[in-house]
Amino acid sequence: MFIIELTYTQPLALVDQFVAEHRLFLERHYASGQFLLSGRKEPRTGGFILANVASRAELDAILLEDPFQREGIAQYTVTEFLPSMAAPALAGLLGN
Repeated sequence: MFIIELTYTQPLALVDQFVAEHRLFLERHYASGQFLLSGRKEPRTGGFILANVASRAELDAILLEDPFQREGIAQYTVTEFLPSMAAPALAGLLGN
């Protein structure tokens, strides 16, 4: 599992031009089961994505599809983690 932190590198006026396309990117990966949670930071300086993919290489390939990446709008920090505890509603995210 991976936590992706996006930090905007361009003014919000430029970010806003690509938000709709970025949301379509997110929706595709929610539909595939690869993305589990996402949302923006407060204050609005970027956002987070929780991804459940098999490898860092797979995640890197996915992130190349993000219009924020393509347009140089955001910088990405990726942290891999192995969940070991979860609330009952999220227990299905734990590995065997």
